[in-house]
This record gives sequence, structure tokens and C-alpha cells, in this order.
Amino acid sequence: MNIPRLSTIAAVVLLSGMAISVAAQGNSLSAPSMTVAEKESAKKIYFERCAGCHGVLRKGATGKNLEPHWSKTDKDGKKTEGGTLTLGQSRLEKIIGYGTDGGMVNFDDILTKEELSLMAKYIQNTPDVPPEYSFKDTMDSWKVMVAVKDRPVKQMNKFNLKNMFSVTLRDSGEVALIDGDTKEIRSIVKTGYAVHISRMSKSGRYVYVIGRDGRLSLIDLWMEKPGVVAEVKIGFDARSVDTSKFKGFEDLYAIAGSYWPPQYVIMDGDTLKPRKVVSTRGMTVDGEYHPEPRVASISASEVKPEWVVNIKETGQILLVDYSDIENLKTTTIGSAKFLHDGGLDATKRYFLVAANASNKIAAVDLKAGKLAALIDVAKLPHPGRGANFVHPSFGPVWATGHLGADVLTLISTPSEDAKYAKYKGFNWKVVQEVKHVPGNLFVKTHPISKHLWADSPQNSDKELAETVSIWNLSDLSKPVKTINVFKDSGLVETKATRRAVHPEFSADGTEVWISLWGGKTDQSAIVVYDDKTLTLKKVITDPKMITPTGKFNVYNTQHDIY
Repeated sequence: MNIPRLSTIAAVVLLSGMAISVAAQGNSLSAPSMTVAEKESAKKIYFERCAGCHGVLRKGATGKNLEPHWSKTDKDGKKTEGGTLTLGQSRLEKIIGYGTDGGMVNFDDILTKEELSLMAKYIQNTPDVPPEYSFKDTMDSWKVMVAVKDRPVKQMNKFNLKNMFSVTLRDSGEVALIDGDTKEIRSIVKTGYAVHISRMSKSGRYVYVIGRDGRLSLIDLWMEKPGVVAEVKIGFDARSVDTSKFKGFEDLYAIAGSYWPPQYVIMDGDTLKPRKVVSTRGMTVDGEYHPEPRVASISASEVKPEWVVNIKETGQILLVDYSDIENLKTTTIGSAKFLHDGGLDATKRYFLVAANASNKIAAVDLKAGKLAALIDVAKLPHPGRGANFVHPSFGPVWATGHLGADVLTLISTPSEDAKYAKYKGFNWKVVQEVKHVPGNLFVKTHPISKHLWADSPQNSDKELAETVSIWNLSDLSKPVKTINVFKDSGLVETKATRRAVHPEFSADGTEVWISLWGGKTDQSAIVVYDDKTLTLKKVITDPKMITPTGKFNVYNTQHDIY
């Protein structure tokens, strides 16, 4: 049975402790006792399931602050206090189990009752501060399985690499390379735990995959059976990676960002040999020091030899110039907290990123090297990389969905094409809010497609979490179709919600692939639809396909098509 989540208001009240006088009680409350074994088990669960949103030190970002006791003073001098200790074991178990309609999933179908109780105890205890991770640690972890001189000089398989999909198998710590033409699994590659993203080299030969455990793997698609040729561990918790794409620097370097320690690592692109580690600790846009400013996302510019490095907690966007990594130059652009995912506009001159806790989208002019706009949007924007298309009334737009609001937001983006000059007055404005449902993670379209696809895997309603909605780009007033992906899959019903997540187009834009993400022991699948007819084409499933989430088409990822 699906149990509804707590309302947003209830969750905010509980998690902020507004209904309790923390000043009177907070310091006198004691945390539940835990054995060493219980703490170790809880730490592992927290790292795997919670740290991404709430932070290693539990200070919060996309998710709420989960320290036993916290206080903050706003710009008007008003002090707010709260903490997990004020809530009590029973209420914490309910919040973790049921989730909230602000975007936190219900864990009652992921964790056992004993684990829910354990996690409620754990977050009432003082957070452990993990160790640092030095350049020497990074170097010591570096491995080259196949030297560059021993790698193929040409493609040794007959796969259509342009239409290959790199698919995250979250809970098994693997990536499945699936042939987009035949729908066959060509290789399952052992990588880091819960790979967050796959990024392509500019050449299209290499796939860079980063696990949430900080393990970066380099996969060579030219091998007879594609596999890992090099790897390195860049920290204890990580999310982002990209390569150098500017002309003359193609595939020369790679960069990966760490959540803990808060830093980024620059490496040689073909071997992952570490070259430089740079800390991101520093001041927020509000002028306060933050000990855990995590690298949220990275994107490679093709306008200059630079990477866009988004620092979550500080709200600072860094343009890192890799033309001389021994004398590294960085442009720091203040935007808003807390920075998350983003992508390029259709011209690739501008990068747009969500500052989801501030309900804003920051746009950076990569040519000018400065902030182009800071746009107010609905609650908790979560674009993934966003979606670019030409709106019938407003010209070129970039779209984002929202975790905490029932709309998709369309923002007008500039173009130097003369045929779009009449839309200049709309640039950097929200031109339309398309009605959807809360809990959206990804929106997607393709240059040849007439449709906009959006998921809703974080929605509190089980059926909505299992569906995707599709709009006709010529009429965005209502979805042309809403599909229950789970029902189409033919999988056996279980207690777990099979969340339909991450639409991804084939290279030619004719198909859309959707992941069904269930529990670790549930059968999962990728469900493929015809984009023209919006009908089911294929269900890809296999016992080895454990919790598939993100899917990255080689050609689309290589060329920033979304």
C-alpha cells in the first residue's frame, strides 16, 4: 500500500523545529545510544542514500539540515533554531519512511523497519567528520589497466557507437553499455557505486563515469568488448566529471568534482593521471564561510578552454581556465545557493544552472565570462541538463522541471540568428509555466522531435511516480499523452514503487528510453517508446540489470543535445 507523504508544511515544521523551543530544550536533549556496529551500518546507508541531498556534514542543501541542533541568523538579524533532536525518534521515523511532497522519497519500500529506526537514531547523533583526501591519496589510487600504447588504433568492434547508451546500474556499482540499434547489452562494466553521470570525450571514443564513492572510470568504446582502461578515486563522495572540449585541447584533460572533500581534480584525459587538486572551501555569496562547499556539476565550454564548475553551498560559479594548468586561472561568478545541475543553451554560448534552494536559474555568458541573468522560478528547480527547443510564440527557450512545484518553466534564451531577432525582448524571462506535477527530475527533447518529455519519479503518488508526460511543442497547454511506464513494462507488481526516470533520446531522435527504478531486489527494466507515435517499442530487461537510472546516449552526450 502506498502511504502518502507528509505535507510540505508539516515536514518544514518538523525539520526546522519551529514548533519547539530549542533554546530551552535543544542542549538538554540527549541522542539515542548506538553500538559501533550500528553506527557503521547507519553511516553506510547515510552515505549511499542521504548525503547527496543533505550533505556529508548534514548541513543541508537540496535537502534539509539534519544536524542534532542548528541555528542561523538571517540578514535582518532574526535567529532560527532547530535540529533533529527536537523531533524525537517516532517523528523522524515517519519522515524518513513516508517522505515529503517537497521532493524527498519515501524510504519505507527501500529500507527495512529496523533500518528506518537506525537512521532516525543516527541523525540525532553528532555527524562524523570524514577524513581529508590529499593529492598523494589520489595518486596512490590511480590505476592504468591498459596503457595508451596497447589500446586499439581503430574501432575493433562493429557496434554503432553513436547510438550506444551508457546506463547506470545504481546499486550494483556497474554501467551497462546497451546497443541502441539492437537493444542488446554489449558489456556490463564494473565501476564505482551509484554512477551519477556518464560523459563523453570530445572524440566520442571514451566514456567517463563517476560513482558516488568518488571512483572515476575511463571506458574505451573502441575495444572489442568495451571496458575500463584506467581509474582513479578522487574523493569519498562525488557526482561530476567532464573533459576538455575547446579546439586544440580535445580530450587532453579531464576534470572531476568531489562532494567530500570539497575539491576538484584535474587529470590527463587518456590515462586519468592526476595533475592538480584544488579545494573549493570558501565564502558563500552571502559572505559566510562554509566548510563543505561541494562541486555540484561541471560542464565543458566550447567557447573558451574553460570548465564551468558549480559550487553548491557557496553559490559560486567557477570558470576554470585549463590552457595552463600549472598556472591555473579561475573566474569566480557569484549567483545563488544551492547550485545543482544545469546545461548549455542551443547556441552553447550560455550555461544555465539551478540554484534550487533559492528557486532561481543562473545563466552564465561563457563568451563574456560573466553572469548573464539570475531568473526567479518556481520551487526547487531540477533541470538535469534542461531541454532546448523553439517555442511557437517566444522563440528559442530552455526548459527546467521542479521537484517542489507543479510546472515546467520555459526561459527565453538569446540567439544571434537573425530570424530570432524579434524574440530578443523575451530573453532571460520566464515566458511560460507548463502545467505538470511536482517531483520532476528530468525534461528532454531532441532537435528532430516534436515532443517534450518529463518524468515525475519523486512524486508522492505511486502511480504518478511511475508515469511520464509528453507535450506537443506546438501546443504546450496540456500533455498530449501521459504514459504509465510500469504498466507498459509488464513487470510483476511489488510493494516497491518503480519510478519512471530520465527520458533519453536515441541518436537520431526517433526513440525515447525510460528507466524503471525499483528496489535492489526488484526486477527492473528500460522501456523504449517511439517518439513519433508515442507507442511502446521494446522492454529491455535482464537479471543483471539492477536499478537502472541515468542513461546517456553517446552521440547526444558528446554533442550536448538535450
